[in-house]
Amino acid sequence: MDSGAHIVVYAGLLIGLVYGAVGLLSGFCLMSSLRGWWAQGDGRLVRSYALALGVAIVATQLLAGSGMVDLAKSIYLQKSFSAPLMFFGGLLFGYGMVLSNGCGSRALVLLGRGNLRSLVVVIVLGIAAQMTLKGLIAPARVVLLQASQTTPAIISLPALVSAFGVSEVFARTLVAAVLSGALIIFAFTHTPFQRAWGQIAAGIIVGLLVAAGWFATGYLGADDFNPAPVTSLTFIAPVADALQYAMLSTGLTLNFGITLVAGVFLGSLVTALVTRRFHWEGYTSPRHMLRSMGGAALMGAGGAMAYGCSVGQGLTGISTLALASFVAVAGILLGSAAGLRGVLRVQPLASA
Repeated sequence: MDSGAHIVVYAGLLIGLVYGAVGLLSGFCLMSSLRGWWAQGDGRLVRSYALALGVAIVATQLLAGSGMVDLAKSIYLQKSFSAPLMFFGGLLFGYGMVLSNGCGSRALVLLGRGNLRSLVVVIVLGIAAQMTLKGLIAPARVVLLQASQTTPAIISLPALVSAFGVSEVFARTLVAAVLSGALIIFAFTHTPFQRAWGQIAAGIIVGLLVAAGWFATGYLGADDFNPAPVTSLTFIAPVADALQYAMLSTGLTLNFGITLVAGVFLGSLVTALVTRRFHWEGYTSPRHMLRSMGGAALMGAGGAMAYGCSVGQGLTGISTLALASFVAVAGILLGSAAGLRGVLRVQPLASA
């Protein structure tokens, strides 16, 4: 492993440590945010998420605009993609997130706090994701992908604006300013959020961590002779890779995603021990466990189809302004809405 690869690996660990600590202290999670906003009338967490996204967009586009990071090398700005498959994957992920009571990143954070339910979620999610990416389900995914993928002329919002005759730089600046400005205004027009300093800090830090991931993999780790994937915070394929590495480490190589996953767990664990938040938790009934496992399986399979999760697409993907990411996130939000409200609403377990 060369020096650039070492930098990327250590950067993944460091970014994960910070994310794990922030996630534990703030409760940062899209599913919790939506549940608090839609079901309980508490909008602070969703505004923390909106702030994180606004910061991520600004910081990421600054890196791309300066030429430090080539976002076109990421999976989010591929020339060909399947909008139906990504939307369907997002639906599965969003509904599974409600069933499991949190996404993959949240499960890693809670695992560090002693939540054994999250151990089951992480393992099942990783297995389902690996099955969908490379295993038994992979052939079906590939068939669906080949049958529905297209190669559109426009793959990002700045490119869409540029089609009206403006320069690429102006288009990038305009789109980033409008989106991030709207998100930040949405966050700070809420009076309770203005007083929630911990949530404000969490939003800013997580947004900057997304940019830090791009900087580490796209700039510090750039090597023409040994190119590494340009990526940032995401937790579907990395969880699957981390589980595989734990079993077959002698035949595999550490990467940004694997050390990110390890860092999130360790960051949460250390923070939980220091703040005396660590305590063992488990399932209260077989039904509770089955629901959690089912949700994890949907998240793993759906996230693999959608090329990301509520963080991987919801923050990292959207920060690239890729149209495909907006499609995936629309699916995630609709799937979450179905699980939290309406006919398909996931009912609370009386024994849970």
